[in-house]
Amino acid sequence: MKKIVILISGRGSNMQALLEAQLPCRIAAVISNRMDAEGLNIARAHGIPTAIVEHRGYADRGSFDAALAKSIDSFHPDFVALAGFMRILSPGFVARYRGRLINIHPSLLPAYGGLNTHSRALHDGVRIHGCTVHFVTPDLDHGPIIIQAAVPVLSDDSEQTLAARVLNQEHRIYPQAISWLCNNQVELDEQGKVLFRHHNQSGFALVSPSLE
Repeated sequence: MKKIVILISGRGSNMQALLEAQLPCRIAAVISNRMDAEGLNIARAHGIPTAIVEHRGYADRGSFDAALAKSIDSFHPDFVALAGFMRILSPGFVARYRGRLINIHPSLLPAYGGLNTHSRALHDGVRIHGCTVHFVTPDLDHGPIIIQAAVPVLSDDSEQTLAARVLNQEHRIYPQAISWLCNNQVELDEQGKVLFRHHNQSGFALVSPSLE
């Protein structure tokens, strides 16, 4: 059975979704760069080993990344899942885990990389927003896409209501992506393209506002 390590920085709601999803893999550990991350207690309550690599204890990003990689590798994971991990990783770290480092981002990438995605979407007046699971590359929030979920942006949405609607979909698609990876149904090929095996796609369209 494949093993994954989950990286968090805060409350870890996507981590919790993975813990509760009955994935076809073993969650070997949850690692945080903050000792006060709420998600650590959730992981411990599920009987998952935890570790802390406090970024503030390192002089630069390179030394932190080296310590983080050492901690990750001690658990011998097949995949590393970022779940609200709020540190930009160095190109060397990303290359170390090429094809095995996964992230979830609260927008329909490549739109709205970075922070404050929901407020930016509302400001721009988009009608469809969502979330993306992707392989991590040195180009921040622009790695090859595994799966996306789209939601309508409603006329009375606030940043909070839109965020909640997107988060609900995050909790659905992240476990699906990890399940595919652990079942060898998806991988990153040598050309940096996502390769699917034995997967059917729907032609369903989301139109927002809906047609008359």
